[in-house]
Amino acid sequence: MEPNAAIGWLIALVIFLVIVIISGIRIVREYERGVIFRLGRLVGAKGPGIFYIIPLVDKMIKIDLRVVTMDVQKQELMTRDNVPATVDAVIYFRVINPNDAVVKVENYVKATSLIAQTTLRSVLGQSELDELLAQRDQINLRLQQVIDNHTEPWGVKVTAVEVRDVILPETMKRAIAAQAEAERERRAKVIHAEGEFQAAQRLADAAEIISKQPAALQLRYLQTLTEIASERNSTTIFPIPIDIITPIIAKLTGGQK
Repeated sequence: MEPNAAIGWLIALVIFLVIVIISGIRIVREYERGVIFRLGRLVGAKGPGIFYIIPLVDKMIKIDLRVVTMDVQKQELMTRDNVPATVDAVIYFRVINPNDAVVKVENYVKATSLIAQTTLRSVLGQSELDELLAQRDQINLRLQQVIDNHTEPWGVKVTAVEVRDVILPETMKRAIAAQAEAERERRAKVIHAEGEFQAAQRLADAAEIISKQPAALQLRYLQTLTEIASERNSTTIFPIPIDIITPIIAKLTGGQK
């Protein structure tokens, strides 16, 4: 072999080795982990930072550890009290075990989405309409717990589930509006009746006090005369009970004698 050819082959070999060595360098960001397989066997997750894998022997799969926000498609369901409704939700989850997210499930994002859809129909189908509208926080917590129990073996942690919208038929909306209006009228009547009862109770208490102190009735008459005189400039005829002037007449009669 000629020297020039040998040098050419040597240069080519060196370049190939350099390319192979460089191809084994991996850089993983702070929010990522690299799950490494060596000859098909799981080695483990590495990162963040820079590290080296053996070319043609090791294979790396990157897993994002950030929180994923995913819309759950609208689901048509029937509540426990037989009311049709259409609901959708938002689910927040993240990978806490990269090894399980790669080895134990084929596509953890798709799997989490599907389990969220089925759980949404199941849990809300066991709830009544009033619970769905008034106890949203409890339902969200129940959804989060059920979905998290399913995704935990996959290394996925569900941090929150929020039911975003509940769509009801128009007939049901009118029925709920009529029910709310009737409830407001009932409360108004109850409040009015309670006010009448309290006023009557106060009047009874005042009558009892006046009956024990007759002079209080006279003072009340005089106070009423003062209020009427200050509000109107016209002549006012005010009846005076005979009990008020009886002591005065008796005194005058006694003086004449």
